[in-house]
Amino acid sequence: MSYLVDDKCIMCKHTTCVEVCPVDCFYEGPNMLVINPSECIDCGVCEPECPEDAIFQTDDTDNKWYKHNEYFSEKWPNITEQKEPMEGYEKYTLIASDKTHLFKAKDD
Repeated sequence: MSYLVDDKCIMCKHTTCVEVCPVDCFYEGPNMLVINPSECIDCGVCEPECPEDAIFQTDDTDNKWYKHNEYFSEKWPNITEQKEPMEGYEKYTLIASDKTHLFKAKDD
């Protein structure tokens, strides 16, 4: 099992989850975070810290978010400390609709 980040994190990046992770398995992209599923120890301390409810648990390696987190955690830098959420996150917070169209793999 592993915890993963889904599209609810896009355009928010609160990073409260990062601060509590005992194994530093979060990685930061331009507008979202991901968890390396191979590094995650399934402790669950990050899940309640996310105000966007963007962290979930699965062991389904075919899940699109499993693949997304696995791939981008190998591309993006590790983040180990909390910082301010993205500027303007209030506009995107708690949006129930799919935010994948807002995803950025790299900075412009």
